Amino acid sequence: LTNLDATATGVFAATPQTLTAADVLAYEPTKKQLLVLNNVTAGSLTVVIDGADGTTVAVPGLGSVSVASGLSITLAAGEVKAVILTTIRHYLQGVVAITGGTGIKATIFNL
Repeated sequence: LTNLDATATGVFAATPQTLTAADVLAYEPTKKQLLVLNNVTAGSLTVVIDGADGTTVAVPGLGSVSVASGLSITLAAGEVKAVILTTIRHYLQGVVAITGGTGIKATIFNL
């Protein structure tokens, strides 16, 4: 997926990309990025965002938490959800795959 530069002044084009069975997310940890997912299909879909190098992370008060299976985001038909990527950074280690979202319109903004 291609990231869009949203630091421009004024109006800019923000054409979404259609997800396939398996896409690669270009996570840039030094930038604030917003991922917007729009389920334009007729059914509910669950997108999984999974970095190839994610295993476990230490969480204060909980101990070791697995991020190995990725982060699942379920979208009902017609639903739109968004996430600031730095807030889910533990799932974004290594090459980041997005699966399960065939037909969903996705846009990544570099803010």
